[in-house]
Amino acid sequence: MTASTRPVRVAVVGAGPAGLFAADALVGQADVAVDVDLIERLPTPYGLVRYGVAPDHPTIKSVIHTLQGILEHPRIRFIGAIEFGRDVLREDLLECYDAVVYTTGAQIDRRLGIPGEDLLGSISATEFVSWYNGHPDFERGHSLDGESVAVIGAGNVALDVSRILVRPCEHLARTDVPVPVLARLGENRAREVHVIGRRGPEHAKFASKELRELDVVTEIDRVVRPADLAGADEPGLDRRARANLDVLQKWSTQPPRANARKVQFRFFRKPVEIIGRTRVEALRLERLTVDGSGAAAGTGEFETIPVQLVVRAVGYRSAALPGVPFDDDAGVIPNDAGRIVDGTGAPLPGEYVAGWVKRGATGVIGTNKSDARETVSALLEDLAKTDSNRPAGRRIEDALAAGSARWIDYTGWRRIDEAELGRGASEGRVRSKIPDWASLNDIALRATTEP
Repeated sequence: MTASTRPVRVAVVGAGPAGLFAADALVGQADVAVDVDLIERLPTPYGLVRYGVAPDHPTIKSVIHTLQGILEHPRIRFIGAIEFGRDVLREDLLECYDAVVYTTGAQIDRRLGIPGEDLLGSISATEFVSWYNGHPDFERGHSLDGESVAVIGAGNVALDVSRILVRPCEHLARTDVPVPVLARLGENRAREVHVIGRRGPEHAKFASKELRELDVVTEIDRVVRPADLAGADEPGLDRRARANLDVLQKWSTQPPRANARKVQFRFFRKPVEIIGRTRVEALRLERLTVDGSGAAAGTGEFETIPVQLVVRAVGYRSAALPGVPFDDDAGVIPNDAGRIVDGTGAPLPGEYVAGWVKRGATGVIGTNKSDARETVSALLEDLAKTDSNRPAGRRIEDALAAGSARWIDYTGWRRIDEAELGRGASEGRVRSKIPDWASLNDIALRATTEP
């Protein structure tokens, strides 16, 4: 194939939903032939769908079937276990490809910025969620020997964390939770989970469906203080807020049961200090008031609740990528409709961004599809303005070989997939995730001639 007739080569950094939807948009258009390499740090694709969606949400996880279909496209190649900035550099990608699309997500939890946040037993929601979902970076997990837990945040992630902490382990036994995680959850001693929200219940970001899922866990009590609901049912509330208030109002009237695990909702509370010598012993909260605009202000009234674990779930931000412009205040790569821009606002030729690292950690999985289309549209528009006589260029295989990087292809990922399905079948469930790097790499890189 001559230089002028070869397909356009695009590298997509990150094989989560945003990356896969971008790849799909690239190979799905008819204007120009495009070959896409999906470069992923992990040995496994699917990103947040695999490692962020709660194991008791199989309907949401089923989007993996759509993503798998994209990954199997003959013009899309999976290059796993390759870390951008370590195994492959920005300059390597710009030399090997006609365009690069960064879709690395938002993997850093926002901090509370209060004393005691670094004590043992103070963790991020990412650490906990990734652990119970079998992410190999979080294999060790954390101690669950405390009876009282505080979850900071009033969104869906806070609900996921709380539900997993109080749900009987046998409810999760048929999900894809790794065997070691199931064993640890079986020893979980948490009896009470406090969900802490800064503002009132009408301002909570819970999806109503997620909130109602706590009703499914019939073994627990859901505790809401009637005083926190006073005045919450304001005119002009949207349907989601009203549905949430209906659920919370119902819970506020239910009598407590002896010996039941509890999820306590504490609204109008701000954490001001995590207390302890070397590990978490208590959490100090300040009571807040909220004005008509939704702004919260401190009252000077404080309370301390004994807890042994604090999980912060107050949002995510993206990490800067080596050599790529980054807006540290916004926590995103600066861009104009997906075109990466420099400090002057000028676009950087051949570099694009999609997903949470483009717009921030907002939206649902499907939001990434339209987001990716916008970016790909910009990429193709720019490509049409360039010389179609593209030089052959350097091959990414040569760049990886120069650094002695060993990568996992789609066949390697399928070996992992089949191993997890096989383990699941032997345990009476659909899948049993493999949670450690060594096993994932050993399985993926196993010679095809081995049994």
